Amino acid sequence: MTPRNQPQSGNAMPRFAGLATMMRLPTAASPQGLDAAFIGVPLDIGTSNRPGARFGPREIRAESALLRPYNMATGAAPFDTLQVADLGDVAINTYSLEKSLDIITAFYDEVLAANCRPITLGGDHTIALPILRAVAKKHGPVALVHVDAHADVNDTMFGEIVAHGTPFRRAVDEGLLACDKVWQIGLRGTGYAADDFDWPRRQGFTVVQAHEVWYQTLTPLMAQVRERVGPSQPVYITFDIDGVDPAFAGGTGTPEIGGLTVPQALEIVRGCRGLNVVGGDLVEVAPAYDPSGNTALLGANLAYEMLCVLPGVRYR
Repeated sequence: MTPRNQPQSGNAMPRFAGLATMMRLPTAASPQGLDAAFIGVPLDIGTSNRPGARFGPREIRAESALLRPYNMATGAAPFDTLQVADLGDVAINTYSLEKSLDIITAFYDEVLAANCRPITLGGDHTIALPILRAVAKKHGPVALVHVDAHADVNDTMFGEIVAHGTPFRRAVDEGLLACDKVWQIGLRGTGYAADDFDWPRRQGFTVVQAHEVWYQTLTPLMAQVRERVGPSQPVYITFDIDGVDPAFAGGTGTPEIGGLTVPQALEIVRGCRGLNVVGGDLVEVAPAYDPSGNTALLGANLAYEMLCVLPGVRYR
């Protein structure tokens, strides 16, 4: 099949209000006619520690200029069969978390109504909740592959029920998840009580703490994920960059030592091939804490890997 779109030449002027687009892709004002789209959500007012993830989408796009259309490791050639564009950033309200949630959900309602699969560049992890609201509205409760240092299942943070540490508690409360098909991978660090990780286990989540998989390949784990989820169940990938050890991804708001390696991160995303992936996000890149740009570069690559496992991607 003749490719319908490709990343633009590295010498081309970006068509994105003066900013780079993801992988130098064309921009689009509407999801109509797209099979998949990259979307930025520059929100970090749900952050509890170091702010700055609002600049994640911009930096991830800039670092993605290095990426090329063909995946040499897996053989995926997503642009051979998928129409893909950059839809730009959601126009969130930077002064109101509550209003931003509704804005984000409404944006994704439109994207999903067009049968376009979104890959989101965050932003802090709060954004997973309004996105999952839209996804579940279309697909029903979804399976979840959640990579993170933290479970993000707090009931409240400083008395607030919505923040970057609460999205999956709220998702359970609202019936957005198929709880027996949720994996949380890479959890670690200090906490307030054992319940931080025990609560998701009681909901039926499979919790894989980072120390349990040190020095191990995650290929067998992902085989178990594929077997349990099956090829038809809608599944969403949500990847907090702090799931990866800060030696590789220090540009984030709440780093925790002893995390996943970059090869393990790739194994997780690539291991979702064959699943009915309906969308994904890459969150919590805070560029100010990594002047090298390596964290954003890793984020760009992981977002591209999510594109490569969407249904309909051609493998050469």
